[in-house]
Amino acid sequence: MQSSTKLLSGTRNNFIALLACLLVLVPVYVVLVNSLKDSAGARTMSAAWPETMHFENFFTVIDRGKLAQSFVNSMLYATSATLISTLLAAMAAYVLARNRTRLNRFVYFFIVMGIAMPLNFFTLTKVMQITHLINTQFGIIILYAATQIPFNVFLIYGFIDAIPRELDEAAIIDGCGPFRLFFSVIFPLLTPVIVTAGLLNFVGIWNEFLLPLYYLNNSSFWPMTLAVYNFFGQYQQDWNLVSADIVLTVAPVLVIYLLGQRFILSGLTSGAVKG
Repeated sequence: MQSSTKLLSGTRNNFIALLACLLVLVPVYVVLVNSLKDSAGARTMSAAWPETMHFENFFTVIDRGKLAQSFVNSMLYATSATLISTLLAAMAAYVLARNRTRLNRFVYFFIVMGIAMPLNFFTLTKVMQITHLINTQFGIIILYAATQIPFNVFLIYGFIDAIPRELDEAAIIDGCGPFRLFFSVIFPLLTPVIVTAGLLNFVGIWNEFLLPLYYLNNSSFWPMTLAVYNFFGQYQQDWNLVSADIVLTVAPVLVIYLLGQRFILSGLTSGAVKG
């Protein structure tokens, strides 16, 4: 009786998981299929497989949509902001986790509040204008990094609790200074959570739309998300080209996410025990 109950429960759970997968995969399949059709065939956005593959759609999109430059921009923004945010967050989380004074607890909760608090675009625009960072690549990288730091601190803070303090004490006895202690002893142990935070940051930054829309007026600085938005405005009647544009935009981050999903799972579960 108990085994049959477990079997039914497992079957039900698998069926629910299958439905959830279909909800995610069906739109992806429809976009992919229509990216390989001609303009007339993609007009209805049906799920039917094309009789003739039109791979030239992708080359047309790259040429007309200037995706090569946008791809370079997105890689620059996502990579640079991810490196900055993860490194600064790891250093901050280590100090806050190892020195739990009242002030540090306040600073920690103040930083973590950034996960839930919305951006004030009016004030942020004033700050960007005063610092002359608006419509600059450096400025958008700083913005991306700043928006990711609260979540990174929250994630890494819990992971550091699993690292014994005896390692710090042994390193200090051996003559390690603060920076050498962190980068030579602690930082290598943070690899799972650092990779997790980095991958999540990269995906989030790659898909970000509002910040470049507000603070990048020069089209040569646009990332992939704005390139898709602009391309859709010009070719909204050609759904085959729009679909090809979407596929080219999603493909890089999808590949990176699939390659790093095991790190994401291990990093999240390791840091969820304490904190």
